[in-house]
Formats: sequence, C-alpha cells, structure tokens
Amino acid sequence: MEIVDLIKQLWDFIVHVDKHLQEFVVEYDNLVYAILFLIIFVETGLVVMPFLPGDSLLFAAGMLAAQGSLSLPLLLILLLIATFSGDNTNYFIGHFFGQKALQLKLFGKPLVKQQHLDKTHGFYEKHGPKTVILARFVPIVRTFAPFVAGVGSMTYKTFITYSLTGAVLWVVGITCAGYFLGDIPMVKNNFDKVVIGIVLVSVLPILFQVAKSYFTKPKVNG
Repeated sequence: MEIVDLIKQLWDFIVHVDKHLQEFVVEYDNLVYAILFLIIFVETGLVVMPFLPGDSLLFAAGMLAAQGSLSLPLLLILLLIATFSGDNTNYFIGHFFGQKALQLKLFGKPLVKQQHLDKTHGFYEKHGPKTVILARFVPIVRTFAPFVAGVGSMTYKTFITYSLTGAVLWVVGITCAGYFLGDIPMVKNNFDKVVIGIVLVSVLPILFQVAKSYFTKPKVNG
C-alpha cells in the first residue's frame, strides 16, 4: 500500500504542481528558485529519478511568473543551467560507468553485452542529434537519453551541441507557454488536463519518427 500511496502522491504533485508551487512561493519565498533548480537538475541529471515533473513544472513556473510571483528572466536562466548541467551529469555517468555495466551479471549471464553498447554508439552517431532534441520533450525518455548517449560513447562535441539546443527549446518554449497562456481561465481552471495534453503532444514527434522509420523501411522480397 505504501508504494500505491507514493504513486498517488507523485501523480497529485504532477497534475496539481501549479497549486503546490504557489504554496512553495508563499512558504519559501525566493528559495523556491533553488527548489525549482534542484527538481529540474535531478529529473534531467539522475537516471534513477525519471518520474519527477518536468513539463508541468516549467509550465506552472511560467504561469506564476505571469502573475508576478516569480521573475521570468531569472527562471529561464536558472532552469537552462539546471537542464544543461543535468544533461551533462547524466552523460558522464553513462560514459564512465557504461563499461562497468558489462561486468554485471544475473544468473551468470551479463546484463549488458558489448554488442548492445556498440549498437547504441552507432545509433547515436547516426540519429543522435535528432534523438537528443526530440527526447528532451518526452517525459522519462529525456532522463534516459543523455545516459544512453554516454553509455554508447556518443561524441561529446555532438552531444553538447544538441543538448544545449534541446535545453533552450524545452525550457524557453514551455516556460514561456505557461507565461503567455497560463492566465487564460480555461487553462488555469483545467491545469490537470493541460498537463496530460502537454505529455501527449510531447510524445507525438517520437511517434512520428517511429512511424516514419517503419513505413520507409526497405521491404525484403521473399
């Protein structure tokens, strides 16, 4: 039951993050910037914490900035730093511990095989730039993408370029969406539905790429 209760509390925090964030502002004042920084950094930087709110938190922060409770310029700067540094932390964790994962075994069989790492490396070298940017907008996937890029030894120069691009598009895009749209009564009064909508829209680019790859795949003649 404890796990079920924890999941319910987490879901409540995600879909009602606007109300919780307002409570943080009242209770912690300017310390709320540090709280926001920490949540975004952990969500993007630690592969074991993929379920923290990202999109909804940025949108809600933008809403509060529109109401004058938070500073939009300061928000954008801090959250960009949190996102970019989180991405890089995750990349280097994957890069340095990826090979050690080869030594882990379950029932005498390796959990991770070298050929899997080689395939990961090849995939990210070929599709990496697009993947890093698209993954930024998909919950959970954005937490694992930098880690897998590091495990697969994706060229750091390539990773850092598109990581920064994705961070700017994600943070600025969603935070400013909250800033300009969050004061609309229909949005403000249906925040839980807005969160679900954001998640669904975020998944569309990945689904499009999967469908495109499937339908354009060369057919093998029998």
